Amino acid sequence: MYQIENTIDIDKSFILKEDEATYHSRCSGELLHSRERYRLIDLFCGAGGMSLGFSEVFGQPFQSVWANDYNQFCGDTYNENFGPHCVVGDIVEILDQGKIEIPKADVVIGGPPCQGFSLLNKNRENDPRKELWRPYLEVVERSGASIFIMENVPQLLGTFEHGEIVGAARSLGFRVWQEKLIAADYGVPQTRTRAFIIGCKFADPAVLFPPRKTHFNPNGNGKPLTLPFNKVEYLSTPPKWKTVRDAIADLPAPEGTEIRNVPPPLDLHFGRTPTELSRKRYRAIPREGMNRFDLQRIAPELTPKCWIRKKSGGTDLFGRLWWDKPSVTIRTEFFKPEKGRYLHPKQHRPITHREAARFQSFPDSFKFLGSKIEVAKQIGNAVPPLLAARVADVVRLLLDQKYGKWTSSQEQNEVKLCRG
Repeated sequence: MYQIENTIDIDKSFILKEDEATYHSRCSGELLHSRERYRLIDLFCGAGGMSLGFSEVFGQPFQSVWANDYNQFCGDTYNENFGPHCVVGDIVEILDQGKIEIPKADVVIGGPPCQGFSLLNKNRENDPRKELWRPYLEVVERSGASIFIMENVPQLLGTFEHGEIVGAARSLGFRVWQEKLIAADYGVPQTRTRAFIIGCKFADPAVLFPPRKTHFNPNGNGKPLTLPFNKVEYLSTPPKWKTVRDAIADLPAPEGTEIRNVPPPLDLHFGRTPTELSRKRYRAIPREGMNRFDLQRIAPELTPKCWIRKKSGGTDLFGRLWWDKPSVTIRTEFFKPEKGRYLHPKQHRPITHREAARFQSFPDSFKFLGSKIEVAKQIGNAVPPLLAARVADVVRLLLDQKYGKWTSSQEQNEVKLCRG
């Protein structure tokens, strides 16, 4: 059984107390034999959730050599955790000016800003952010990468732009595949769904992608709804989806209203100062799973008139999380319960930054820099590192195959373990 070498001094009590064992059970003893680390570029990197999943922290043989984001706070956070090689600025200008040489890399990862495709964007028809996949592929070409991973909202797949991305990648010599992945299927305590497009120059990525699920969605009897698992890998049944209880039950009540200079996890475990009206609304819907419709039924006098007029949709608005289900998708304003199901299952308050970071599967010791608003954006926009780690399994196997680092029997075994 191998040992994960931490480049960040993480507390594995939450992230890896079960997933490490699950991951070990899927992997052969030779999985992380001595070898060179693969070079990685992360574009539109944000805080670096995707890079973290591809790093040694999650047992992966990748090393980030260059990164880019437009936001200075994201760049500061990335450089604090991965080393000073994130260049802050507009990627289009960086490429046009030609003052910065793009280093050579084995793989390029990243998520061009997704608001252009998001259903939340009412002006998405003419949104220029839909075009940022073009400089992304230019970096892929300049770096000489033989694999790329592009992450985005699920609404991207099937669009005209999706077709353009595939066509452009094929013109560069890539074979392309795509899937929608649910983070909870890979041990993240959150039902976040994201689209992943994978391109590979030397093999058909559809043979290995999507990565094999590690956790299952239980029905009322606790049985798997689907069985994309090899029964030999598990003594009984594979583990269930991680839940809100798994992620945050050990945390005390939050203190203060600002980021605190105390050790994690309490540094980001702070609250807000809601109005008395907001407090009354929280108390009016005390049971987990309740939402704005319950508030209107129980206390119409406390319900905003705009919610009363809106008869349908938005069932997650002003909703409480469930203890024994995964969190809903964490967005950038998770601290505002009027934006989604972001009320604590029991306490009369919204979730904290630390709780949101755990729902995203960030280890407690990952360092976020910036104001509390900027940190919230970094958390909400991130690719869950644990999901990224399972995508990295596929990339690692493809590159190992390319460089002849497996015997034939090892390769066959790894293919079975990585893909159902």
